[in-house]
Amino acid sequence: MPANHLITFTTDFGLTEHYVGAMKGVIYGINPAVQIVDICNSVHSYDLLDGALTIAQAYSYFPAGTLHLVVVDPGVGSSRRPILVSTGKHIFVAPDNGVLSLVFEREPGARAIHITSEHYFLHPVSNTFHGRDIFAAVAGYLSKGVEPDKFGETITDFVRFAAPKPKPVNEHLLKGFVIKVDKFGNLITNITAADLPQLSVATLPPFKILIAKSEITKLKNAYAHGAPGEVFAVWGSMGFLEIATNRGSAQAAVGADKGSEVGVAFEGSAGAGA
Repeated sequence: MPANHLITFTTDFGLTEHYVGAMKGVIYGINPAVQIVDICNSVHSYDLLDGALTIAQAYSYFPAGTLHLVVVDPGVGSSRRPILVSTGKHIFVAPDNGVLSLVFEREPGARAIHITSEHYFLHPVSNTFHGRDIFAAVAGYLSKGVEPDKFGETITDFVRFAAPKPKPVNEHLLKGFVIKVDKFGNLITNITAADLPQLSVATLPPFKILIAKSEITKLKNAYAHGAPGEVFAVWGSMGFLEIATNRGSAQAAVGADKGSEVGVAFEGSAGAGA
């Protein structure tokens, strides 16, 4: 495998501790020529779905051959396995806990390897910081050109979870929920345009979006198209239906949060609530 000079970081370690810096130090100690790019080190703590969404939304924009280090690891020190995943264009190093579920969904031909070759680890291996002692060390050696097969055997029983899908209640009502609240307070639902073709046409039918105690009846093309203080829907860049306000927090405006139920109702569903 040719040397790889680009590694991305996706973690829940935050920016106030030494964890990310220590991991980068391990990698640079193995391969000083590597380049490291942070995708996000502020994944919600222990939140595998948030980690899965974060890496799935970003990895494909990087050049072929990029190595992605993904460490959201609430089971560190347990029997969960460290894995290496190759899609042909990208390589991922992560705990085998489902954090790569959406990558597997987008990359059906992905191959996973259980990392067992401990001579590539940093020793002694801490029971609480595998990000530094296992994942960063393995990423460093991969970036120098060590072949993936040197790290262990192929597995097919890797952990993955199905992305939560919205559910039609009847022909007039679809229910989903908020899967993420971004730093701007936008409420990102799990509803895609494929789930709601009625809202992907030039002339929209009458509709209302029910969330918390609010009813939203406007769909805008961009955040800037909403009036100040107005709460509206928009098809966001992640491909999901979002509840937003122009230069404000929809989260605060409607009193909803991650996990809040969202209903999209069309004529004929009178009395249906979210």
